[in-house]
Amino acid sequence: MRAAVVTALGGPEVLEIDELPDPVPGPGQVLVRVRAVCVHPADIAARVGQIPGGPVQPPFLVGWDIAGEVVAAGDGVADLAVGDLVAGMIPWYLTRGKVGGYAELVAADAEWLVPLPADLDPVVAATVPLNALTAHRALDILALPEATTLLVTGASGGVGGFMAQLATQAGHTVLASATYDDEEWVRDLGVATVLPRSAGLSPAPAVFDAVPMGEPAIAAVADGGVLVSTRPIAPVDPARGVRQELTLVSLDQPALRRLIDAVAQGRLRTRVAATFPLAEAAEAHRRFEAGHLRGKIVLIP
Repeated sequence: MRAAVVTALGGPEVLEIDELPDPVPGPGQVLVRVRAVCVHPADIAARVGQIPGGPVQPPFLVGWDIAGEVVAAGDGVADLAVGDLVAGMIPWYLTRGKVGGYAELVAADAEWLVPLPADLDPVVAATVPLNALTAHRALDILALPEATTLLVTGASGGVGGFMAQLATQAGHTVLASATYDDEEWVRDLGVATVLPRSAGLSPAPAVFDAVPMGEPAIAAVADGGVLVSTRPIAPVDPARGVRQELTLVSLDQPALRRLIDAVAQGRLRTRVAATFPLAEAAEAHRRFEAGHLRGKIVLIP
């Protein structure tokens, strides 16, 4: 199979297309022919060696979110069969490059995957798992009572966008910050108030800092409130009585199935900024790092 391999730590040029042996599914695994794989900030972080636990030494694979077709199944797989369309998240924090989505074939644990609704484009589906599961977990960690006002930073992005929608649908009043010239997209997510970046953040009893912005988010959370961020930020002054939490993505197959179904049914929205062939993975990373994206970049093996 062809795969985009990180051959050294560094810039996009270290992503090189190589021929690797086809993986063989072991017990509890299926072999997925990848139709789409999402490019995430975590991929760039791994490529340059800036990940928790220290850098992975090349060569290795990157790529968390995949969508594709099951082409073989190992022993003990009961819920998936050859020909099934699936989407899911490779827990890269566990595989650390031994398995990655930037490849034509992936041997994936069946528990990483959920069925892909027939009417959901695999390219769209590949933008869902990591972002939506992170937002879903963060909403659980926030543990908000009913009718709470929640400030969401980075609502133009994948994680922030899903949080804005999930919190709104849960009955909360969402104040959402948007990037420049992207207020209309955020407004269409159903939030109560869109905050242009130039306007700064409004105070709220609960804050989800998806960017994360750090100090501005700390300043915005009300005393006695709660602040959840996607990466470590400076601690809040203990005298303020703020509960401060960090959210990290984790596998949750039932939640992923619900989230994928919600996207297929139009109850959750996501968007794709651009697609690139797998052979142009390095160029996709350059485009990602250039910024000003409206949606996710997806590779097509």
